[in-house]
Amino acid sequence: MQKIAVIGSGFAGLSAAATLAKAGKSVTVFEKNESAGGRARKFETHGYLFDMGPSWYWMPDVFEEYFNYFGKTTSDFYTLKRLDPSYRIYFGKDEILDVPAGLDALYQMFDTLEPGSSQFLRKFIEEGKYKYEVGINKLVRKPGLSILELADKDLFKGLFKLHVFQSISTYVRKYFKDPRLIQLLEFPVLFLGATPQNTPALYSLMNYADLALGTWYPMGGMHKIVEAMQTIAIENGVEFRFNSPVQKIEMNGVKSRGLIVNNTFEEFDYLVAGADYHHVEQNLIPEQFRKYSSTYWDKRVMAPSSLIFYLGVNKKLNNLHHHNLFFDQDFGLHAKEIYDNPAWPTNPLFYVCVTSKTDDSVAPEGHENVFVLVPVAPGLKDSPEIREQYFNLVMERLEKLTGQEIRSAIDYKRSYAHNDFIGDYNAFKGNAYGLANTLLQTANLKPSIINKKINNLFYTGQLTVPGPGVPPSIISGQVVAQQLLKETQKKAVL
Repeated sequence: MQKIAVIGSGFAGLSAAATLAKAGKSVTVFEKNESAGGRARKFETHGYLFDMGPSWYWMPDVFEEYFNYFGKTTSDFYTLKRLDPSYRIYFGKDEILDVPAGLDALYQMFDTLEPGSSQFLRKFIEEGKYKYEVGINKLVRKPGLSILELADKDLFKGLFKLHVFQSISTYVRKYFKDPRLIQLLEFPVLFLGATPQNTPALYSLMNYADLALGTWYPMGGMHKIVEAMQTIAIENGVEFRFNSPVQKIEMNGVKSRGLIVNNTFEEFDYLVAGADYHHVEQNLIPEQFRKYSSTYWDKRVMAPSSLIFYLGVNKKLNNLHHHNLFFDQDFGLHAKEIYDNPAWPTNPLFYVCVTSKTDDSVAPEGHENVFVLVPVAPGLKDSPEIREQYFNLVMERLEKLTGQEIRSAIDYKRSYAHNDFIGDYNAFKGNAYGLANTLLQTANLKPSIINKKINNLFYTGQLTVPGPGVPPSIISGQVVAQQLLKETQKKAVL
């Protein structure tokens, strides 16, 4: 039985491991931290249960399809609840927009803000649906090894309907004029790690996922997905080794012999790197076997990092829903300070998640579980003083906009930023979301899932195809597993 090592147990690593094990391979996952999940780990303290990273559950069909592959459904592991409203947007103290679940309510809301715009929203969503079906079922499931992969009849036939060469910014403004609607429709691409001006309009498929497919929450927390995927992996025979950081990939000619973990060599036939791509390539592989140079990596456009605050609040909070976006400051300036002139932001936009509004299990009775996230440029100097400065800046605005005192009621507080992303995940430049989905970093223009200098090493995760986000990471694991299995079958024939 062929032995395969998977480095890292984030969504991509878990997905790859289970898929390979189901195919009859002997799979061992090496995880540097004490639990599975990568950025989607959890921690519990003072009666609070915090999801450490991803908090949005979009594209429920991707999760369902993944579990179906193993003869399961999501409902075997967790209960999904659709959020209504999906989220709240603060444009100012007296300018609040609750985005409803359901298209009829959305059409009505759009017409209220911009009379007659519902007819354009219908067309916008219809085009987004086409992109979603093509993108999720075809584009994101390609291994990105050749431009010829895009020579698909359906892809070619619908190339102009995908709006690949038009920015989402231009595309949205073709249909809508109200600045609130424009911000609403541009916000999902922030998950992709680039400004709307530099993100292809193909990604209006995210608007379809948001507005048509809905925003959901797995009761108990996002880590329930991790627990479910780990359970499936174990049921298929995957072995997990925690507190086991990989120190080196040992070579034998153009083939890896195996790994050195905790100062011990272990032999494997194949390796799948689900850990940070840059870290694996630049630190674990001998220089002569690296596919990319340090100069190449320095030129990559990275998605943002994040400054996160996990807060326990000993009272119930008003005027906040499960998901809350604070767009009360200049988005253009904040975007420039992330992408064009990297710096700690002057007046950042931010996001607040209060899971206890939906789930009583994540906080003590009468308390709130609060997650505050500020998108920031990767590679910035990170210090306790800077974190505290931004904590007070954000909390002052949050209190003012929601009309309540919050800081005096905080009974637990933890911050998380660049240094933590580097320490916990070896994240390149302390990034939180991986590689930005710009046009020049799409499909086969991303770092490759294979290294032709090492014929038994494969890569998966948010720095390779298809890109950042929870559903794409799950798909990434499936894509790399299928490519690895093809290679083993090819060698078996030879």
